[in-house]
Amino acid sequence: MNLNDRQRKLLFAGLVVLLALVGVYLTVAAPDGDSGDADDRPSAAATVPAGPTGPASPPPGIQSPVKPGDFDLYRLLPFSQQEFATAADLAQRFVAAYGTYRFDEDPKVYVGRLTGMVTDGLRGEIERGATSPGIQDDRRQKQIVAQGTATLDRVRDIEDNSIIFLVTGKQQVTKGGAAGDDSKQYAVTVARDGGSLKVYAFQPADTGQAGDTGDPG
Repeated sequence: MNLNDRQRKLLFAGLVVLLALVGVYLTVAAPDGDSGDADDRPSAAATVPAGPTGPASPPPGIQSPVKPGDFDLYRLLPFSQQEFATAADLAQRFVAAYGTYRFDEDPKVYVGRLTGMVTDGLRGEIERGATSPGIQDDRRQKQIVAQGTATLDRVRDIEDNSIIFLVTGKQQVTKGGAAGDDSKQYAVTVARDGGSLKVYAFQPADTGQAGDTGDPG
């Protein structure tokens, strides 16, 4: 079909109007950009688990030339020097307290000593382990008494909200009157929990744990 210039211009204008009407129709007919059953599927935001609160502000960074004799490492970290020291102290105290118990002690007293150091989730895991009949029977039968201490070894990893420490727990253990020593290295994750720092997870270090789950051992 041969069209003159006027006819081609009219045809082009008609197509433009038609496309505009189609766009308006699609916008009105589907304002949510999806089909009617979209509410039956969880959104991506709903499936993201709650986590520790992030830092109030990013690290200040360093703009001036770096001087080896005057280098402030904490300007590059998401934790201040005070927070780092608090987290390290917490990891060390937790491992020492975790390794201290008696066969004739109420397990609720043992768990109570750890409560202020750990998140609610980890507290539940520790409580289930400490109150299990098998562990309690074994400690009573062998009359186990353990006194724990801990040594900070090194930092395994640092994230925006957490620090993973490698901590060696040492125990002086008495079983049936016989004394002995025991030690084990743990990966201990200390994370922001609201306005404080808490032990979020821990596990034997040789499992390659990244600090995201807890295991009361």
